Amino acid sequence: MIRQSGKILGIGLAVLAGPVRADAPVIEAVVAVPQGSGWRLDVTISHPDTGWDHYADGWEVLAPDGTSLGLRVLTHPHETEQPFTRSLDGVGLPDGTTEVLIRARCSVDG
Repeated sequence: MIRQSGKILGIGLAVLAGPVRADAPVIEAVVAVPQGSGWRLDVTISHPDTGWDHYADGWEVLAPDGTSLGLRVLTHPHETEQPFTRSLDGVGLPDGTTEVLIRARCSVDG
């Protein structure tokens, strides 16, 4: 959990719904930093990217009820950079939010 100015933000690392599939992206770490009226999330992902045919293509920030709070689209494979970290700025949290979930996806398995 992250505590900032009396506010606690818990980060849930989760693979949500659906069957387990081979070569799914794995969330290795999340860092949340308060930024203006929102948050910057730095998410580290590992995935055996094989090139344009199969790569980690994004991650999403979700409220506990499943509402999408932000999406970071990854526009190219990272086969030589594993694990890799990418950020999303300006993630707004509804009042009273104390935790979020991060869901990674790939170009083949979703």
